[in-house]
Amino acid sequence: MNAETLSTTDALRKTLAGLLDGLPPKQAAQAVERLIANYRGTTPTGTPLLRDRSDVAAYAAYRMPATFEAVRAALGALADAAPGWAPAGHLDVGGGTGAAVWAADATWAEPRTTTVLDWAEPALALGRELAERSGLPGLRTVDWRRARIGTPLALPDTDLITVSYVLNELTERDRDALVDDVARAGQAVVIVEPGTPDGYLRVIEARRRLIGAGMRVAAPCPHDGACPIEPGTDWCHFAARVARSSLHRQVKGGSLPYEDEKFSYVAAVRFVPHPVRDRVIRKPQIRKGQVLLELCSSSEGLRGETVTKRHGGLYRAARDTAWGDAWPPPGPGADDAGEPDDA
Repeated sequence: MNAETLSTTDALRKTLAGLLDGLPPKQAAQAVERLIANYRGTTPTGTPLLRDRSDVAAYAAYRMPATFEAVRAALGALADAAPGWAPAGHLDVGGGTGAAVWAADATWAEPRTTTVLDWAEPALALGRELAERSGLPGLRTVDWRRARIGTPLALPDTDLITVSYVLNELTERDRDALVDDVARAGQAVVIVEPGTPDGYLRVIEARRRLIGAGMRVAAPCPHDGACPIEPGTDWCHFAARVARSSLHRQVKGGSLPYEDEKFSYVAAVRFVPHPVRDRVIRKPQIRKGQVLLELCSSSEGLRGETVTKRHGGLYRAARDTAWGDAWPPPGPGADDAGEPDDA
């Protein structure tokens, strides 16, 4: 995590704490319970989940830090696959209070024009207020616009389009239409959904449509082929560590200083990306003298790999490798040994 990410993360935490200080705990808890039920549900709502300022404030405390970290991880994978590229324009569809805007600010230092579209005016209002209080120059110029997601949007052409935690709120027909729209308008498209079996299926269908529209997968997959996971047996997802503030712990009713946000995503582009050769798709298992990796490969589909002490620098790199990372890792020291053993 770079210094820019740390500064954006800290700014988000402080801004949320300052804005939501004094929110009645009982009112927040009731709103959070309803939002959790909708978030975990499988029936599209057809209407905005965030109805008023109390809903939006509870949502911001409950979900915004986790959404920020998940989208930041997905954008980071895109940035790794497109070194030297940075979006000059960013359109966040269904962006709510703007977590993806904060994530983009943490990923690229270059200035960009940014527009957030959402159908909930209270969410846009709070997002605007958070951005203005952030102290971050790139967030103060964001254009917050009301638009009903799920209807034809006539999206303008732009470099980057993000759609995070939105597809679950739409009917299947509206989901397909939205994915087709963003594929037409974006040079790069990043779609993030909850890391559940249903969320994964929505991402896989979106991935199929993006490829069908002529886009190429930049992350997390190391290839444009069909997902090697057999439907119904498993699902591809990742985890982002979220540091909880005291306010966050209070609203969520938890005691740990952190949580892990599980998410599925796809990043696709209209230029030539440089995807990883293999990606770690499960938390590495560290045993005595060895590390067990589960990988999605550019040439072999799903495969396991065992890295032992005799591999020297590669073993040390494996011990530091996290779920979702590229394998082998870039940089010196990782390849100063022989080939690892197949698991």
